[in-house]
Amino acid sequence: MAPERMGAGLETDMSEIHFVVEEADEGGYIAKAVNDDIFTEADDIATLHTNVRDAVHCHFDKDNIPAVIRLHFTHEEVIAA
Repeated sequence: MAPERMGAGLETDMSEIHFVVEEADEGGYIAKAVNDDIFTEADDIATLHTNVRDAVHCHFDKDNIPAVIRLHFTHEEVIAA
């Protein structure tokens, strides 16, 4: 059974970690973990993958690193009413 951790009042399966990825105003991407204090940014997707992996490995003990990192890309459009 995968290790579990409490977060925001809900049980979370820590075999995975989820990031929300947004386009930065100045270009590139910003990734923020959903239930952990992890944040990173990059100019392109390939570098973002590397930076997210590095950030996750720095944040967790080597015995508790999630097996899967999921990136959820958001796209915002603003239109006139």
